Amino acid sequence: MKKCLLIFLLTVGFFYSHSQVKPTHELYDGLLKKYVSKEGNVNYKGFIKDTVVLNQYLTLLTKNPPNEKTWTKEEQMTYWINAYNAFTIKLIIKYYPIKSIKDIGSRIQIPFVNTPWDIKFIPIGKEKMDLNNIEHGKLRKQFDDPRIHMALVCASKSCPILLNEAYNPQKLDEQLSKQAKAFLADSFRNKVSTDKPQLSMIFKWYSMDFNKNGGSVQDFVNRYSAIKIKPDAKISHIDYDWGLNEQ
Repeated sequence: MKKCLLIFLLTVGFFYSHSQVKPTHELYDGLLKKYVSKEGNVNYKGFIKDTVVLNQYLTLLTKNPPNEKTWTKEEQMTYWINAYNAFTIKLIIKYYPIKSIKDIGSRIQIPFVNTPWDIKFIPIGKEKMDLNNIEHGKLRKQFDDPRIHMALVCASKSCPILLNEAYNPQKLDEQLSKQAKAFLADSFRNKVSTDKPQLSMIFKWYSMDFNKNGGSVQDFVNRYSAIKIKPDAKISHIDYDWGLNEQ
């Protein structure tokens, strides 16, 4: 009897230790609604005051990495987008006050690490990751959706605005499309015209993502912008403002 009970407890313990919870993003959603304006400006001082809640959310992500076999594509994408943005906030408030995320680079004293995107400060499961790992190793590598570039926010003014709600797998497609439309309609970040469009540097840096499967930057813009670019239009790019996206 004792032997059977022991086997049962070991089996339950094994299953429990290897089961994965799909974390909700409610804690993060509450913080975003509280400290991010509709224009995407961030109250970093507010996040500092609510560090305990932010850390609770980040711990939830840390302990529950995506399971590619049991999670849907939308659940995985939502996890990584929210993780990127939330850990970026964590990085900013660690070094706050700063004028730009790039200022962190001058404060880093880690061998072979020169930018904030290369700092391995993100524990996901048993891995230690950096922001580049999430953007390039997870989202860009695993999911063929250039709209992610309208969702990832590197705490800079020329980035797409930080959505003041968490991304949600049930409405991810809607949220990504909304972000793409808002980004292109924002004359500070893009000046879309039929003949001489001036686009964000994001479209230059990641042109390969927009050119996949026979598409193009122009096709993407024409899909999500009210103003359509002519086929023979010459596209130029707007200088990137790395100033902090602070309220």
